[in-house]
Amino acid sequence: MIGLRQHFTPLQRLLHWLMAVCLLAMLFVGVGMVSTITPKYLTLVSIHKSLGITILVLALIRLAARLHYGAPRLPADLPEPLKLAAHLSHYAFYVLMIVMPLLGWGMLSAAAYPVVLYGGVRLPPILPQSDSLHTLLWNAHFYLAFVFFALILMHVAAALFHALIRRDGVFDSMAPVPAHDEVAPAE
Repeated sequence: MIGLRQHFTPLQRLLHWLMAVCLLAMLFVGVGMVSTITPKYLTLVSIHKSLGITILVLALIRLAARLHYGAPRLPADLPEPLKLAAHLSHYAFYVLMIVMPLLGWGMLSAAAYPVVLYGGVRLPPILPQSDSLHTLLWNAHFYLAFVFFALILMHVAAALFHALIRRDGVFDSMAPVPAHDEVAPAE
């Protein structure tokens, strides 16, 4: 008998929690970066660039895993507006996890700044040098960071809602180590 998964795959859970750490680190580094003029600024920028490209690569792997493995179904008794919010928020996450690093890379390219990663790996520019394009991309990157932060806060609130109030298995489906069997009998 074929069963329905109640949990995301171990790969999907690993990517989720690894990216959660990376994204939170990125937010703190970004805030520190834009709020300082000390020599630490260059170190923070270097970390920000490398972490951004790491997030881009992990997001693409995560998207491929999501398309390949899918996701467990949401509880049948979850109200439709909450199901819609869950689906839309996941689309928004994937868009932002991919677009934000590309905006940063494009912004640096437009300013003719090199994108040098861990170990001295240098990425090619993806856009031509342009002061006006740099400004546009900088503003988009800056303001979308606030949108991303708000989305993360809503995601954490929703996870806590499912874990502590509804106790409907949604949180457990992405928990680092699921508390229940991986496969449920098909209906």
